[in-house]
Amino acid sequence: MPVQISRLVSQKLRFYTFLSIALLLAVHGYNLHQTYLQPFTTVQEPLTFTSFFEYFMANGILRFRIPLLFMISGYIYAFKDKEAPYLQQVSKRARTLLIPYLIWSAIGLATTYLWQQFPVTATAVLESKLDQLGDNRPYTEIGWWGMVTRWLVAPISFQLWFILALFLTNLFYPGIRWAIRFIPIVWFALSFLLWVFELGVFVFDGRGLFFFSAGVWLQKTGFNLEKKPKWLSLYLAWLLFVGFSVIKTFMAFELDPGSKYTYVLLNILHDIAVLAGILAVWFGADGLVKWCMRQHWLLWLSSFSFFIFGLHAPLVVYVTRLFYLYLHDIPNYRLITYLLAPATVFFGCVALGALCRHYLPGFYRWATGGRGF
Repeated sequence: MPVQISRLVSQKLRFYTFLSIALLLAVHGYNLHQTYLQPFTTVQEPLTFTSFFEYFMANGILRFRIPLLFMISGYIYAFKDKEAPYLQQVSKRARTLLIPYLIWSAIGLATTYLWQQFPVTATAVLESKLDQLGDNRPYTEIGWWGMVTRWLVAPISFQLWFILALFLTNLFYPGIRWAIRFIPIVWFALSFLLWVFELGVFVFDGRGLFFFSAGVWLQKTGFNLEKKPKWLSLYLAWLLFVGFSVIKTFMAFELDPGSKYTYVLLNILHDIAVLAGILAVWFGADGLVKWCMRQHWLLWLSSFSFFIFGLHAPLVVYVTRLFYLYLHDIPNYRLITYLLAPATVFFGCVALGALCRHYLPGFYRWATGGRGF
């Protein structure tokens, strides 16, 4: 077991955390007719360069991010699990995860309410259809109890499921660590099935448990994360990662959406691409990581990772719909929207984060769980 995290591994942990969060905007900023993409989602619209590109990015090549974030979280948590007693660690994670959850959920509600007050932006909100309870009426018609429900358990800031899932894995960490130590085969088999079938119960989301556990195992076994394992072929990893993402995208336009074979095939392609993608990007881009981590501007940007994560949705979806409303008469407006809307929101989040950190450091600290200082 390593006594400390090496410089290269530390750089990679920071770089891929920032990259995974930055790419969330491209994943959440698509404007396909299907407003909710799952690994097995088919596309019920013509195959064009734009529709192919958006599906390939949002539901193909970029799907490795959340599993990688869970692995990074598991690795770091396992590295620090001896720093304080269990209850003290849980209390700290409540401050650094649950309080930000409540803050960003409230900000998402406030943002939506504000956009609902003006006709044009209200149309963008209505057409986004983001309400997790399926009731897309204005908040003035939903009532206070409806608002409280959305604040606590069904946030319009839909990305916050990750925070709850991460907190629960931290809460159950002693059991996870025990299972990894004494029944690793059974544990990884069960958690792998939870991910493959995207199973969960209420706020417990099983999609990240396998990867969080993998991160814990990597740290506890002292696995060398600096050098490529001898058994790994980077050529094959990149081929499976990119190739299966391309094949899956084509199939999503061609296969019968009502067939169970479509569900199985797209899921298999998705799972293999994700696993290959994690290996490819982690072990196959060291030169890029080292170069990026020498750039002061990127280090500065990466300090806002959590702020970007908390603020970008539902904003990126609303801005996408707003672009859609105004640019629909321009040639290639869908592709232009997909390229510009997420970028606009990204830099807007960074600008607001910088202003907030400078002028409201206390709020910034609570909203980010103390990250980014």
